[in-house]
Amino acid sequence: MKELKFGFTTGSCAAAAAKAAAYMLLSGNIKERIGIETPKGIIFDAEILEIQRSEDSVKCAVRKDGGDDPDVTTGLLIFAEVKYRDPSNSNNPITITGGEGIGVVTKPGLDQPVGNHAINSVPREMIRKEVGEVLSLWGSGNETFEGDILLDVIISAPGGEEIAKKTFNPRLGIEGGISIIGTTGIVEPMSVEALIDTIKVELRQKRAEGNEVVSVAPGAYGLKFMLDTYGFDLDRSVKCSNYIGATCDEIIRLGFKKMLLVGHAGKLVKIAGGIMNTHSHEADSRMEIIAASALREGASKEVLQKILDSNTTEEAFGYLDEEGLLDRVSSRLVSRIIYYLDKRLGGDIKVQCIMFVNDKGILGISPGAKDLIEDIKTQWKNEKEIQKEIQI
Repeated sequence: MKELKFGFTTGSCAAAAAKAAAYMLLSGNIKERIGIETPKGIIFDAEILEIQRSEDSVKCAVRKDGGDDPDVTTGLLIFAEVKYRDPSNSNNPITITGGEGIGVVTKPGLDQPVGNHAINSVPREMIRKEVGEVLSLWGSGNETFEGDILLDVIISAPGGEEIAKKTFNPRLGIEGGISIIGTTGIVEPMSVEALIDTIKVELRQKRAEGNEVVSVAPGAYGLKFMLDTYGFDLDRSVKCSNYIGATCDEIIRLGFKKMLLVGHAGKLVKIAGGIMNTHSHEADSRMEIIAASALREGASKEVLQKILDSNTTEEAFGYLDEEGLLDRVSSRLVSRIIYYLDKRLGGDIKVQCIMFVNDKGILGISPGAKDLIEDIKTQWKNEKEIQKEIQI
């Protein structure tokens, strides 16, 4: 299989364009390439395009390249305009906002508050860091300028409004354009085959060590929470990503006897509807599934409507909490998760489940989950002892 090429996020593109624009504005020199360090530590050597200069501002662009990852924003020009700001408007050295093609947050529960442009926290930090590096060269104390320099950074993406219609942005409550996102600064190509192969390898390793019990999690989300609550190292679970169905199939094939699924409600709620590939490109019926369970537990029409209009699972569960139905609905959801997993596993493997959210902690836990956690922790302890013996 050929090695897949990674790309760079819209956040990296915005930060590179902003750094180049700031450099050209303050130095007066043209900059056709610029380097930034992504949060992952990989250097992004960006080509600078569409340079527009005036006395008080510079605007330029970096073309988004998603590598081998299927990404609707690949090829889009991400622009940054940097201009001087009058100190009377704000004493913040660098302000960041969005322009054409950048979405605006209209619902709560996202990275940015309602009313802000959808430029997420990490890209904002990247932009401040890169523009700040340029400012440190021409800021206070430089003989060319008097006093501190204050800059406005405006990120835009012409054509972003049309592209955003192909994403989940409108459903999430981001209107009018794309989001500037990314936590590592790079886009790692998602090869489904490679991901599932990795899951299979992990499961084979666990089984080869003689383990009959396996802990599965979509990712390491909630790592600290599980460690603090149960002393349970979620990072040692097999990461099934979105592929819970394929993971179950391999668990059957390898002959495991018990399985514990631990995860955030945002992923696990989908399983309560029988969805075995939880990627948002495949299916997203979280609110409908929560609403159906809430209806079964006697939720009012008003609460059901609020759930269906919710932006996040946390928001939906908040309405259930207000109605006094959170525990009952959560228990029903966990029961349905167990039902569908049991069905996929053929009824021969004992399944337990823990479902949580950040603000409320444990939402639902199946009756035998705590005992199974202790079994798994004992198993991990034995693995550690075996490893010590091998090293000796």
